[in-house]
Amino acid sequence: MPTLCADQRWNPDATVFLGPPHPRGASAGDTGPMTEQPGELGAALRGWRDRIVPAEVGLPAGLGRRAKGLRREELALLAGISVDYVIRLEQGRANPSPQVVGALARALRLTGAERDHLFALAGKAIPTSGHSSPHLTPSLQRLLDQLRGIPVGVFDAGWTLTAWNSLYAALFGDPSGLSARERNVVWAYHAGLAMRVRSTPELAAVFESATVADLRSAAARFPADAELRALLDDLRAFPRFAELWDSRTVGEHVAHSKVVDHPELGPIPVDCDVLEVPASDLRLVAYTAPDEDAAERLRLLDVIGTQTFT
Repeated sequence: MPTLCADQRWNPDATVFLGPPHPRGASAGDTGPMTEQPGELGAALRGWRDRIVPAEVGLPAGLGRRAKGLRREELALLAGISVDYVIRLEQGRANPSPQVVGALARALRLTGAERDHLFALAGKAIPTSGHSSPHLTPSLQRLLDQLRGIPVGVFDAGWTLTAWNSLYAALFGDPSGLSARERNVVWAYHAGLAMRVRSTPELAAVFESATVADLRSAAARFPADAELRALLDDLRAFPRFAELWDSRTVGEHVAHSKVVDHPELGPIPVDCDVLEVPASDLRLVAYTAPDEDAAERLRLLDVIGTQTFT
């Protein structure tokens, strides 16, 4: 599980959608019987589906494809909803929640304007000031697609993992089967979930202080964000987090190294950096090898991926 590291400013011209923000299920995002503009919404979703090349989102082209873009089942997989729910959306028989609309926008790799249009067609308020946005821009998507040899994860304002590349999954374990709460690094830490990262009392103290300080800043920036408030309510149920929150502790983001205990390759030391994306609520965390031995292990890991040999 990643922790906060160096905090830097970065201006990318480049994005990955992977990992649904909500559990799969036909009714996972229903907030009512119909959308505001069912015909327009269905047409827009089909058009956006048709323009995506499967290989661009990490899916095999396959033989005998009849659809020129994504199949409904492929969009369902990427957005974390059921195929039946996609059909209902395209037929105007479902009213998606804002969370599902956001997941569809990420899966379809929509631009900012297209994402706002999708929210409007679904009859949902377009995310504005006071709410954090986990939207992955096409440029950041391309960066994740094209990065090789460096594990990278993308996190929202509350430190929930929203996207990652294949080497990240190979290093830390595939997060695609985890719920949104389980992919929140702060919640996972305080809940005591199993992780591959070694820790020490000193590193734990740094992580705890830094994450509480960061989340306090996020709460001030996004006072109307219901999901962030719900996360903070859940976190305050943990005594250690509540103690630090109530003491109004202030922490720094500092560069440091960690060791990942990989089940096949053993300990892999990495340095991590947190890169803040201007005009975005997302942070990109990159993990780099501090020496040639670690670099060689990461290169080998890039080959074997998430395979296990025991």
